[in-house]
Amino acid sequence: MVLLDAPAPASDRHRYDRATAHLDGPVAVVDLAAFDANAADLVRRAGGKPIRVASKSLRCRALLERALAADGFAGVMSFTLDESIWLARTGLRDVLLAYPSADRAGYAELTADPDLAREITVVLDDPAQLDLIDAARAGDAEVRVCLELDTALHLLGGRVRVGARRSPLRTPEELGAFAELVQRRRGFRVVGLMAYEGHVAGVGDRVPGRPVRSRLIRLMQATARAELAERRAATVQRLRRVAELEFVNGGGTGSVESTAAEHAVTEVAAGSGLYVPQLFDHYRAFRGRPAALFGQPVVRRPGVGVVTVLGGGYPASGAPGPDRSPVPYLPAGLRYDPMEGAGEVQTPLLGAAADDLLIGDRVWFRHAKAGELCERFAELHLIEGERIVRTVPTYRGEGRTFL
Repeated sequence: MVLLDAPAPASDRHRYDRATAHLDGPVAVVDLAAFDANAADLVRRAGGKPIRVASKSLRCRALLERALAADGFAGVMSFTLDESIWLARTGLRDVLLAYPSADRAGYAELTADPDLAREITVVLDDPAQLDLIDAARAGDAEVRVCLELDTALHLLGGRVRVGARRSPLRTPEELGAFAELVQRRRGFRVVGLMAYEGHVAGVGDRVPGRPVRSRLIRLMQATARAELAERRAATVQRLRRVAELEFVNGGGTGSVESTAAEHAVTEVAAGSGLYVPQLFDHYRAFRGRPAALFGQPVVRRPGVGVVTVLGGGYPASGAPGPDRSPVPYLPAGLRYDPMEGAGEVQTPLLGAAADDLLIGDRVWFRHAKAGELCERFAELHLIEGERIVRTVPTYRGEGRTFL
């Protein structure tokens, strides 16, 4: 079980229980005071540069709109072409599709509608992607293109790689050559660069009980930041000889300050920092407030120090491990049975706090990641104080399952 640095206030549990007392579980809630406080802190950390909201981390149009209505946020970073088109058709502006797509029907729709094409920018990093789009074309609308820079840190002459395997384009020369190719193709225009340093933005540098590991992570990240800042600046300089860049996007919730500090970067991306799932508990640079939670009802009391809740086995994506399981959060002091973990239809929880729980009481959990919670629930109950002020659909609740 992943432990928080400090226990959640008992008052939060009472607020959530009172607000949802009339509802049967499982339920998912978003604490709007925490959400708004997290948004304000992201803006502070960005130091004046706009924040593009990562839709995969929210997966709820109402909360995307709430974030974008706040000063300091501008534009959406989407995760599929189908989603991008849907968001643009429902009124959201400036949508950056941050992952290459092979959606031929989507590209046909995009290229057939110039107004739609002006609102969506697609990430590309391979000539074959250009061929796929041209083969799907249903019109002459110009496709706005963002190139992606591989941000991984290479050590020992490239024998050691730290970072996600994303774009094959690593050097300023490779990016420049691909940009020239794109610019020569009729119907395409390079408008931006994206470089997501996940090994900095998505890896906590203060691992509980692991001081040596924490120091090694900080050393790696300092090295990675310095190397990437130099390479990103050189790439931007090279691309500006080929195209007018409207934006240079980088970073994520865990690296907002360092990424925004780079002169070459014009905007940063963030999304998880609005919900603050448990994987974002262990950073030295910031401390968010858990805003998105789900509550499971107690359905059994098997014995002293044990309760069983309905369901709860909602693992997060990534390399399998204990840190991908939801965290029992409120009441404090509950933990999984190591022989069972988070179950498909029921989950036993151990700890002294179990003896104070009755059948029908609720245990509140935090998901390991942010938006993946919304794939399990059709709606989110938005809480202010001790009451639900609005209930809004998730993507799933709107009948949209993009991945």
